[in-house]
Amino acid sequence: MRAVIALAAALGSLLLGGCLLRLGGQQPLRARGWEEDAGAAAVTPKVVRALRSPSPSPPQAGNRTTVNKNGIYQFEQASKCKAIQDNILSSSIKKKRYAEDYYLHIVRKLQNCTWIRRPEESTKFRSELASCCDAVHNFIASQNNTPLGSNMSYEVDSKKTILITEDIFKMLPVSSPLSAYPFKTCAVVGNGGILKNSSCGAEIDRSDFVFRCNLPPTTGSISKDVGNKTNLVTVNPSIIAQKYNKLNEKKTEFLENIAVYGDAFLLLPAFSFRSNTATSFKVYHTLQEFKATQRAIFFHPTYLKSLAQFWRTKDKMPISHHYYDNQLPKPGFHAMPKEYNQILQLHSKGILKLQFGKCESD
Repeated sequence: MRAVIALAAALGSLLLGGCLLRLGGQQPLRARGWEEDAGAAAVTPKVVRALRSPSPSPPQAGNRTTVNKNGIYQFEQASKCKAIQDNILSSSIKKKRYAEDYYLHIVRKLQNCTWIRRPEESTKFRSELASCCDAVHNFIASQNNTPLGSNMSYEVDSKKTILITEDIFKMLPVSSPLSAYPFKTCAVVGNGGILKNSSCGAEIDRSDFVFRCNLPPTTGSISKDVGNKTNLVTVNPSIIAQKYNKLNEKKTEFLENIAVYGDAFLLLPAFSFRSNTATSFKVYHTLQEFKATQRAIFFHPTYLKSLAQFWRTKDKMPISHHYYDNQLPKPGFHAMPKEYNQILQLHSKGILKLQFGKCESD
């Protein structure tokens, strides 16, 4: 899920156009945004009562009495939704550390609430990200932000550095290859089980730019749920090591498997840990050797550090932004309740929209 949140966070300042997010992380959340929806009534009921009371069943169409009941239902539902939203927006400053079950409870309640896009919040958030991290120029290591002959500090192994030799410098694009893409819609697709039977594939594929995580399968029957369009996919070096023996062998298998991504970028954290570097570079050289259509690019460690600091100011708690795997969260690298909270905050502010349940079919 960290990969998904890190990419989603970058979009505010990375892409010049608006973004549509769909998030299927390791936990049951999926997000989407920039869609117009009808607003809910702005009333303020008791937060706890709204959270604890069951959601009423929608009334059936009928006579005037039914119409009146429908109005009452809509008012009550809007009141509950406003209470949930207020609770989410205030939770980041509460001293109590909620457990994961609490956020799952909130998610279930939000399924019946109407999302409202708030352009002013989106603009503000985009500006904050641009000020702290400048993803347009710093998201990807390039020749413009990584001088030849400089010593680059690793993101996590911060006491260790790597000399940017001529060979490494030539591996980097002159400038960020993503800075010239002003898209209206984008999709960030995780690998969580929430995507199964979601029927979101067609909607994801309609996005202008699609991000995926950790070389996931996209072909066959699963494509109806996750789509198959891919413009960028993250790659954890541990996958290359475990599945492809660090490309010391199984190069053909690797190339055949990534062929489904077309000419997508493969994004690797080469400069997060020193142990990641050799494997990440091996991916780059393998693609070059076989003239593959895919292109390897690397996270810039300074950007990841800045992004981590940005989230600390939001939650007073460090959150790792460099781990991308399909394993359960590892202690020290994930803080799932806090990650839930950040996504719910963005949803409640109208910056992105969480998608619950199935996507609408054409």
